[in-house]
Amino acid sequence: METDFRTAAHADLLDQDLVAVAGLIQSGDVSPAELAHAQLQRIQARDGALRSYACVTAASAMEEARAAEAEIRAGRYRGPLHGIPLALKDLCRRTGVPAAAGMILDRGMPADHDATVVRRLREAGAVLLGQLQMTEGAYSDHHPSIDPPRNPWNATYWTGISSSGSAVATAAGLCFAATASDTGGSIRWPCAATGLTGIKPTWGRVSRHGTVELAASLDHIGVIARSVRDCAAMLQAIAGADPRDPTALQAPVPPYAGQAIGAICGLRLGFDPHWNGDGVDTLTHRMLAAAAQTFQDLGATLVPLRFPIAEAEQAIQDWALNCAVEAAVAHAATYPARQDQYGPVLAAVLDAGHALSGPDYQRILLRRMALRGKVDALFTGIDALLTPVQPMPPLTLRDISTLGEQPGLIAALQRYTCVFDMTGHPCLTLPAGQCAAGMPMGLQLVAAHLDETTLFRLGAAFQAHTCWHLRRPAAKEGQ
Repeated sequence: METDFRTAAHADLLDQDLVAVAGLIQSGDVSPAELAHAQLQRIQARDGALRSYACVTAASAMEEARAAEAEIRAGRYRGPLHGIPLALKDLCRRTGVPAAAGMILDRGMPADHDATVVRRLREAGAVLLGQLQMTEGAYSDHHPSIDPPRNPWNATYWTGISSSGSAVATAAGLCFAATASDTGGSIRWPCAATGLTGIKPTWGRVSRHGTVELAASLDHIGVIARSVRDCAAMLQAIAGADPRDPTALQAPVPPYAGQAIGAICGLRLGFDPHWNGDGVDTLTHRMLAAAAQTFQDLGATLVPLRFPIAEAEQAIQDWALNCAVEAAVAHAATYPARQDQYGPVLAAVLDAGHALSGPDYQRILLRRMALRGKVDALFTGIDALLTPVQPMPPLTLRDISTLGEQPGLIAALQRYTCVFDMTGHPCLTLPAGQCAAGMPMGLQLVAAHLDETTLFRLGAAFQAHTCWHLRRPAAKEGQ
């Protein structure tokens, strides 16, 4: 495809942080319309190979970009998302646009309302590029009819689940950031796999209204971006109470963006040498040790502790059935009535949910409450917890293809992720290393409920003194 002057002039900007480009837009040095045009040109040129978008809404994106430009020129600048090209995980409903959530049920049927996160992004002046591909129903596998997104670092490696399109598009410079969701690890795994930063907020911090449900009490709506500052700007726009979602928390939303540059002197960073050490491969252990040293050098204090490992291991087993029961409720109108339109993995999950007894489900809930209380207690003596995202280096697609035959590998992969979906604590994922093949690796920070501010402080300090988040995948032929 021939590149015009607008694409060439803005090509370098497409790989920059959202906040940096926002400053150029605010000053008038960058035109939102020309930036959106360049972004759409890159999507057209590269996404045929990457498959990150389920639907590109080019015409409406250009209308939104021109409107943003006119407002900014008139002195009505709304904030750091104004005029920035963003994209939506395909479970976020958007008026007039299909949101299939990775399924073939009612594919192509446009939504009749905006999800709250979409409405808030519109109010912030964002330019919405389209819907991003995802696993079927936000569970663990893509529907057999869908060609999954490909990792822009190396197409033979896993992209994580289920926010695969959100991660691929952001890493490849096909949007500046994206909405995402996390029910068992689906913000954190994709970020680790593609060298990105992601925030899984406290459960209920972001409204779920208008998003396609997998498991109501486990679903967290969050953000995938290129830096902590970008995540803070995005969460600032979408977080908060919502009368349309009575489960959205009423707690005031603090000024995340301002806190993201704060010092971390005196913050207490907890770690469990056994949980972070036993069963963790050498390379991941070295990455974590180097990160811990960086935090210490910046003034944080490392505090050894004992994580409730036995309860966490039980939670990993409980998570699958907890999710299955709630998913069965979410799909009650279409499963098993339209079972032929479901892929085998999601169908098996729904069957498991229907099969579980009420008393067994209640036992899971009681164990979950106890675990949440024990994790809450840890934060009386620390400000945040440090863990890897996964205890092994990046996984290839071949590795992932055998997951169904390796329950031990599944449990290991979930070791540091689904536990905090069960408890609802906020988690920040940061790129912090690379494997021998050059693939990114990530760490995780966890904080007390509603304390995303501490996560942003720690993460911003780490990124101010490291360069992992500045690495970008090289554009390959066909991309």
